[in-house]
Amino acid sequence: MDFAPRIDVTLTRRARAGFISDLHLGPDRPDIEARLEHFLDGAAGRLDVLFILGDLFEFWIGDDAAELCGHERAVQRLAAFFRDTDCRGYVMHGNRDFLIGGEFCRRVGCELLADPCPLIVDGVPVLLTHGDAYCTDDVEHQRFRAMVHDRRWQAEFLARDAETRLAFAIDARSQSESGKSRKPLDIMDVNDTAVEAAMSAYGARLMIHGHTHRPAIHRHRVDGAEAYRVVLGDWFAQENSLTMADGMLRYELGDEIHALPVIGRTAGRR
Repeated sequence: MDFAPRIDVTLTRRARAGFISDLHLGPDRPDIEARLEHFLDGAAGRLDVLFILGDLFEFWIGDDAAELCGHERAVQRLAAFFRDTDCRGYVMHGNRDFLIGGEFCRRVGCELLADPCPLIVDGVPVLLTHGDAYCTDDVEHQRFRAMVHDRRWQAEFLARDAETRLAFAIDARSQSESGKSRKPLDIMDVNDTAVEAAMSAYGARLMIHGHTHRPAIHRHRVDGAEAYRVVLGDWFAQENSLTMADGMLRYELGDEIHALPVIGRTAGRR
């Protein structure tokens, strides 16, 4: 990567923030692209900050190949949103778009986040992550993750022509889908011990992540205190977003609306 990702973000309690993940945008899913455009239309003037926590794209083979991969329209739409609104944008690598780099961020008008990244809300840390780093029981995925996050591997891959990179990405996606069908579901979920260790290390009592495509709110015990983990869902069937304002998180899961305080220990359902 040609620039360093941001290692933390600070917001006031009154900031209006949105969180999305796992859109898996691609030319074969125009319905998801339409959902993104609808979401951005609604977010204009309503959000001060938008966090994209990984897998915005089904695959990303380098900042020079957006048009080749059919991502150009989505890139332009995001760029227009951040250019024409007062909303700040932050994007995190996922396990599908780990090659998003500086040129993408400059074009879109957003900043890249480290993974994990503490979001500090009035001095209280909320841990943001894509989530796959904590799927520690999936040894095969962790081996692949270590390889593709290696800077030497990335440099060698990006030195190839775009068509070769695209063929590799398509083949890797096919192998990934085939491999997932053979794995027990619990192996592909996050490991509670790994999650709680990370939250303890950052002093966080709230984690927000995606990756697993299992939207939910989970309760944990971290250093003897009650803690929560909010899992963002994918966009294959519908929009899926989390919002934060005045120190409260609001998450719609089906017909239920959950309210969770960013600063505090209790959560409720309305």
